[in-house]
Amino acid sequence: MSADWLSRIKGAFLAVKRIDFLPTEKKDLASLDQALPIGYGQTISQPSVVYFMLRLLEPVLGNKVLDVGFGSGWTTALLSWIVGSAGKVIALEIIPELSKEGEKNLAPYGFVKKGIAELVIGDGSQGYPSEAPFDRILVSASASKIPSALKKQLKIGGRMVIPIQESIQLVIKKGKNDFQIISYPGFVFVPLQTKSKP
Repeated sequence: MSADWLSRIKGAFLAVKRIDFLPTEKKDLASLDQALPIGYGQTISQPSVVYFMLRLLEPVLGNKVLDVGFGSGWTTALLSWIVGSAGKVIALEIIPELSKEGEKNLAPYGFVKKGIAELVIGDGSQGYPSEAPFDRILVSASASKIPSALKKQLKIGGRMVIPIQESIQLVIKKGKNDFQIISYPGFVFVPLQTKSKP
């Protein structure tokens, strides 16, 4: 199984081009291994970090995945390629204008048209209960703690990868209220935006 998910991740990076998900004025920087601004105070993560997060996530063909903070659409495209036509990616973005950009960027790949990816404008910290549970959850913005809604919507045996402050955390759901959490420090992400009032 491990060789399968790893080969799918590598295949996705070859098939889905980061340049297609950058604003026109940033396209010449596509090959740089660094986060780049995509407008609205958001960034597209650096390729090595996205690759690291996907390796922790271990998505496979046929998975149902929640992609929180899809932004430019790049992670949604990578995940859609990995899960294939037997899988499903629910992609959440809280900023409507950015969601439109992501939708436009994704269009040439046909994942939405084929029904593999579904793009939703919404608060990622609340997940997407109507499609839960999810085999995998990927969060691309930093939260202060793991949202309880996402823990609840993760399938038993499922994996979630989420930035918490300045660490990337791998969350493995062992039972209804039993989670194994492994932390990888030393990362910086834009903050996860929510609709909830402080």
